[in-house]
Amino acid sequence: MTGPVTAERKAAAGARQGGPLIITEDEAVLDDLLRLCAAAGALPEVAQGAAVRAEQWSGAPLVLVGDDCADRLPGAPHREGVVLVGRDPDDPGVWRRAFRVGARSVAVLPDGEGWLVDRIADSVEGTEGPALTVGVTGGRGGAGASTLACALAVGAARAGRRTMLIDADPLGGGLDVLLGAERVEGLRWPAFAGSRGRVACRALEEALPEPHSLRLLSWDRGDRAAVPPEAVRAVLAAARRRGGVVVVDLPRAADDAAAEVLGQLDLGLLVVPSELRAVAAAHQVARSVGMMMGDLRMVVRGPCAPGLDGEEIARLLSLPLAGEVPEDAGLPQALAAGRPPGADRGPLTAFCAEFWARVLPDGEGVAA
Repeated sequence: MTGPVTAERKAAAGARQGGPLIITEDEAVLDDLLRLCAAAGALPEVAQGAAVRAEQWSGAPLVLVGDDCADRLPGAPHREGVVLVGRDPDDPGVWRRAFRVGARSVAVLPDGEGWLVDRIADSVEGTEGPALTVGVTGGRGGAGASTLACALAVGAARAGRRTMLIDADPLGGGLDVLLGAERVEGLRWPAFAGSRGRVACRALEEALPEPHSLRLLSWDRGDRAAVPPEAVRAVLAAARRRGGVVVVDLPRAADDAAAEVLGQLDLGLLVVPSELRAVAAAHQVARSVGMMMGDLRMVVRGPCAPGLDGEEIARLLSLPLAGEVPEDAGLPQALAAGRPPGADRGPLTAFCAEFWARVLPDGEGVAA
């Protein structure tokens, strides 16, 4: 990664605890593996061939076995997270030796270096699987997409889920304002503009503001410096690797940075007010966004005009209906009092609870 931000450096130090176990007597392989561990922010433990202790073998998050030592580990119990590391891609016996040490993967250097760095980084970061990533955009300006994105994130966080809310709209005014978190300490988007390659997911989480029990990546109050698409890709990928739920407030303009976000979403929600002009505008947004993602659903914001309910709008836009959000009369008062969307009981909170109950993999939603 070039140009890492301070937060990434801080997290790399934290990720050094409990690094992988390296087993090899080949000095060239050892030098390569030490270099790759350093690139992944991991501090490994090195053992010599048959001198591996049982607690080393079982306790390491990842075991990297040099091909030179594959025949020197008699009776080693099979376990998850063993990689056999070799140098000869044409060796027909490599998979036989991998099976002998319980390795389900083989990394051939130097071609496999990128894959192996990712495996090492995943092992020390303790990732729990990719997050369910939901993007929210408006069919027109003022549709309420930012409000819905905040409410979804607040609801998931209050239910105890690891939650990150990402503001991907540099012209949207800042989700920290909507959450009352302008003064909460933590990094904003400009700090990550130089990120490339792999961003440490734990570093990202720990560096961001934490209002209302969720992590927030928003914009600051300074000039809106452009964040390159490759930085957006790296940051969102890190957020996804940390697991839980990621909610993204999307821009309606599909530029290169937005395309990077859309490519990593599991599903998208298009918020459409029940108005004919809004439906016409949403048609253009749905066409541009729908080309870049596989699962786009529609949310109708009430009150519904006569003859223009959710089912009819879904038919007009040829999109599946995720639900209707009736007008929430108490929302303006709650925002004025400093309570974020989704914090109080009401139609918006109820919609979010029902949505999470349908889409989360364990089938458990959040309290309405």
